[in-house]
Amino acid sequence: MKEALFYKKEKNNAVKCLLCPQDCKIAEGKSGFCKVRVNKKGVLYSKTYDRISSIAMDPIEKKPLSMYKPGSNILSVGTMGCNFKCGFCQNYQIAHEEPKLEKMTVEHLLEISDAQTDSIGIAFTYNEPTIWYEYVLETAEKNEKDTVLVTNGYINMDPLKKLLPYINAMNIDLKSMNPDFYKEVCKGELESIKETIKTCYSKTHIELTFLAIPGRNDSDEEIKEMSEWISGIDRDIPLHIIPFRPMYKWTDLPHQTYERIDRLKGIARKELKYIY
Repeated sequence: MKEALFYKKEKNNAVKCLLCPQDCKIAEGKSGFCKVRVNKKGVLYSKTYDRISSIAMDPIEKKPLSMYKPGSNILSVGTMGCNFKCGFCQNYQIAHEEPKLEKMTVEHLLEISDAQTDSIGIAFTYNEPTIWYEYVLETAEKNEKDTVLVTNGYINMDPLKKLLPYINAMNIDLKSMNPDFYKEVCKGELESIKETIKTCYSKTHIELTFLAIPGRNDSDEEIKEMSEWISGIDRDIPLHIIPFRPMYKWTDLPHQTYERIDRLKGIARKELKYIY
């Protein structure tokens, strides 16, 4: 394990994690909300520091990034855990369960990446990369190719600003414009996501992803509010509208229809230039 960055010691060997807005106070021997940051004798550690669950070569469009070096490939890697609890998680096997992990040092990952002549770099994806912070930061600092994040955007400003100089592109989920959706479904806060998006926009290339879930976040009013808010930052920010499919704990909902996605696209296009 690796000692974590961004935490402070509390009384009785407890620690407070300062990485994300969950602001976990973690007793000795316990882990935080994400399950991968653990308190050992009053010191916070990342237990997934050099452990991976998944590695693959993907097209950059799969992140999805459609306006950052289109047509290129990128070495994609993930570990386990998440600081959200979305019942519709598409990668729940690694985000919310205990997958088999294999050791992968930063140096070994960079060697693999450097050997891939058809790859533009490394994408941290599949699970939530910000809770893998120490490994991601160290890799990004040493990486001579591109570094990409695919993230829910739920991270505090200090760690985000420390990481951003090393990030070439990001895809950030914007799951809803309803604060109650984030609070009740994701166990997070919308305003923190909005601050992340605004901060990252001025520092690196960003694209946004919206998963349209039937009857839960796919109303005309919600996509209108979302596209207007994004346009208020820059109408050139690409938005990817993704159709929901039943997964994890939300298998009782129907698949999202093409007709509904097409309607949402039409509404969003009144405010945004690039809809995918």
